[in-house]
Amino acid sequence: MPRHFSAASEELARQILQVVALIPYGKVASYGQIAKMAGLPKHARLVGYVLKHMDSEAEIPWHRVINSQGKISLSKLNNQGENIQRLKLLAEGVMVIGDKINLKQYQWKNGL
Repeated sequence: MPRHFSAASEELARQILQVVALIPYGKVASYGQIAKMAGLPKHARLVGYVLKHMDSEAEIPWHRVINSQGKISLSKLNNQGENIQRLKLLAEGVMVIGDKINLKQYQWKNGL
């Protein structure tokens, strides 16, 4: 959890991360979908904020969260300048063309 979060925002972050932890291997969910499932509809940006401030090596599958257009919007890069989220998704068998994922094929349906 980022150090600069207040107790209230830490609780919201915990709610968000609990939902993110449920996204199955090889599937993706949108920021809005996660916000809604966490009981925070209309707070997709908060989901993005929480994930942006997570360590890219975190156990929580943050890399499975993308925007509603099916695009990668986090820009965490490795030492070679490659997008870590893209690499992690590819490693799970999620096809990423450019920075786009086919939501019809890969979106987590259980979370809708």
